[in-house]
Amino acid sequence: MIRVLLFVPLLLPLNACAATQSSDGPSLAKRAVEGRFDVAPPAVVVAPPGPLPTDLAGRLERWEADGAAGQQAFAAQRTAAASLVAAAAGAPVAGERWVVAQQAISRLIAARAPLTAALADIDRLYLDRSVDEQIDGLPDIYALRDRLADLVSTQDAVIEALSAGLPGG
Repeated sequence: MIRVLLFVPLLLPLNACAATQSSDGPSLAKRAVEGRFDVAPPAVVVAPPGPLPTDLAGRLERWEADGAAGQQAFAAQRTAAASLVAAAAGAPVAGERWVVAQQAISRLIAARAPLTAALADIDRLYLDRSVDEQIDGLPDIYALRDRLADLVSTQDAVIEALSAGLPGG
């Protein structure tokens, strides 16, 4: 008998909810005024970027030349660094061969400095022009930035592989 009394209060609120679900409430059908805003927004015409401004063309050429110089210097140091790292494969950490290999990796990193500096400068230019909404020449700037970033990424992978080849690396 006690069980029946516990469930009775739960049924009463449900009956009250069901009683309010009558058909005299507002209709949920679409009203005529609701369709007024079903129109496409007007097209916004954005002018495409113009050509690279002449004051930037010289800077981009210099950065491209710096990137090429950094790549050539890196390539010239790479073979020597790889052979020194291979020679230090069994050497103890902080031993002479290990130190010589670390120095070769450091020279390899230093050799690419013109490339990384050019990438930093072109990143700064790209961001400044984007913030100032000066879009003329951005495709040219971004294309050079993309090429330099690819070179740096490839060099990073080489340096990481060489560092991993050293004991303790």
